[in-house]
Amino acid sequence: MYKSQPYIQISFEDFNQPLGLHMNPENRWVKKAERIPWSALEKDYAKNFPNPKGNVAKSLRMALGALLIQKEYHYSDEETVAQIQENPYLQFFVGLPGYQEEAPFEASSMVHFRERLDEVTLIEINEKILAYNQKEDDDPTPPTDGSNSGTLTLDATCAPQNIKYPTDTELLNDVRTHAEKIIDAFCEDHQWKKPRIYRQVARKVYLNIVRRKKKSQEVVTSTNS
Repeated sequence: MYKSQPYIQISFEDFNQPLGLHMNPENRWVKKAERIPWSALEKDYAKNFPNPKGNVAKSLRMALGALLIQKEYHYSDEETVAQIQENPYLQFFVGLPGYQEEAPFEASSMVHFRERLDEVTLIEINEKILAYNQKEDDDPTPPTDGSNSGTLTLDATCAPQNIKYPTDTELLNDVRTHAEKIIDAFCEDHQWKKPRIYRQVARKVYLNIVRRKKKSQEVVTSTNS
């Protein structure tokens, strides 16, 4: 079962800091957390747990946050848990309401996190994070320090799995998404009406083949065509 976490979008100011330690609000893990729409992602994640009975699953923020931390530093499952246990910034990133000395979960939970946040789910999450940050980037107000605080966050949202060699389908999807951005930019700059390019249809076709565990040559060929 799954219970929505009321503090999922906790701000840095609300985080219960360890006594005697002044935490830096400009820490990169604090900035990363600000660039991820935890509440929206958590609502979608909760739909994967329709059974109201059983053990309560960890929050989306804790699961995704732990996987991103692991990928960032290439930690083992055990070391990931140990680092989160010792680091208040990482505890904030995974959604704890305040610093605690106990480990938030066991190392074996990392296996369940990877199972629940599979490749397809991570692709969808990444698209939502990109869209969320695109809205912020459209804000005409420039950042006060002139820096791009979203770069590290977006770099960290790739799938926390072993690095894969790109396939024709993945490359084609990358080209499609970049082409869509170019078209949108041109239309906005020249005040043109956006052409119908069936981007939603193309995305559904791509996700359909990604979800297949076994991809026949016929399916791959028809998709790439």
